[in-house]
Amino acid sequence: MKQTPKSRRSTLCQILNLTAAAALGWTTMGSALAADAYPNKPIKIIVPFAPGGPTDIMGRVVAKILGDALKQTVFVENKAGAGGNLGTDAVAKSAPDGYTLGIGAISSLAISPGLYPKLAYDVHKDIAPITLVGIAKGAIVAHPSAPFNDLKGLIAYAKANPGKLNYASSGIGTSNHLASEYLQSLAGIELQHVPYKGTAAVIQDLLAGNVLLSFESSLSSAAPHVHSGKIKAIALTSGTRSKLLPGVPTVAEQGFAGFDVPSWFGLIAPAGTPKDVIALLNRVATEGLKSPEVAERFAQIGAEPAPTTPEKFDLYIREETHRWSQVIKRANIKPE
Repeated sequence: MKQTPKSRRSTLCQILNLTAAAALGWTTMGSALAADAYPNKPIKIIVPFAPGGPTDIMGRVVAKILGDALKQTVFVENKAGAGGNLGTDAVAKSAPDGYTLGIGAISSLAISPGLYPKLAYDVHKDIAPITLVGIAKGAIVAHPSAPFNDLKGLIAYAKANPGKLNYASSGIGTSNHLASEYLQSLAGIELQHVPYKGTAAVIQDLLAGNVLLSFESSLSSAAPHVHSGKIKAIALTSGTRSKLLPGVPTVAEQGFAGFDVPSWFGLIAPAGTPKDVIALLNRVATEGLKSPEVAERFAQIGAEPAPTTPEKFDLYIREETHRWSQVIKRANIKPE
């Protein structure tokens, strides 16, 4: 039968529709196959600090958890600098395919946005939160010659000598620096900040008596010297006590209810990473972080595992960013 122009158009439309449907089916199947295949090559975790510290330790613990569960090589790359900003920026600018992840810290995810007017990345637009990994407890420590042994004595001494009591931190805008600024605002005291480039230099000068007081963001560096009597612990800056220093009361216990300034670390990915990949990484990481072995490893550095959902981690980052931006603004802290 001879086709009319109208019938030919109808047949052509049917062919095109079938072709489009087939193409869509192959695309959907291809996406499913790609998702099922993840991961099919090594995964890199960028740690934005030097090897050996709490961030690095947590990154390597997470790498082992993911590697064991996903049956794939997961390796750590240390990219230190700018308080964690360089490494975090590298994560933000990586391909969002699930093969480059990072360990974000309170400094790079919550403090830097309020400290640097022109930060190279936007935490809320360029970063995809996966889960909190761990929370490390800090402490206020002093040289044995310091004329106070507890927080009440420290505050009394500081009020009697406004601006004369020096304290060390590992740098401007670090969590231990902001912990001190927060305490000063609550207690109505004025301390003199002496910023160092890293924790190791702080501990060295504290042991030598070149500085009397220090706010430490992690107990791993301070606890051994407290136990040996080379320095003394004044208070923990976290909300609860630590098994590393069980006899040391918190700031909250010594008159400042609600004071809780831990250092925290989380697993992140570039924004745009497929949701099914984020969900898989979250499930695997959170399950692994709940193991007794991880809890024991973290306890050795004065930290605790803190697995959560991507949504809760995102909310936590936003709350912390707001909190510390207010402290930075109130204390008029400027970056180096």
